[in-house]
Amino acid sequence: MKIDDDLIEYLAELSRLELSAEERGALAGDLTDILGYVERLNELDTEGAPELTHSSRTVNKFRDDIVTNGDRREEMLANAPERKGDYFKVFKTVEE
Repeated sequence: MKIDDDLIEYLAELSRLELSAEERGALAGDLTDILGYVERLNELDTEGAPELTHSSRTVNKFRDDIVTNGDRREEMLANAPERKGDYFKVFKTVEE
């Protein structure tokens, strides 16, 4: 893939960046280097290599989801300046 001024301008617009001429030149060089490295990776023989979804073989160890605090509704509502039934009563924030 050829990195030209049109592509740099398009990418800058997509990312909402304002780039100087010097920055555009540096970006073109950086992108060319990145694409060159990817091309080198494409040259590798991966025949027979197992497919990976993650680079680490670590497995998540989930714990059981156990409720420890229980129903403390009355305790929490005791802190409310005002309440309406089982809810905190707050001032109106949206006008109709």
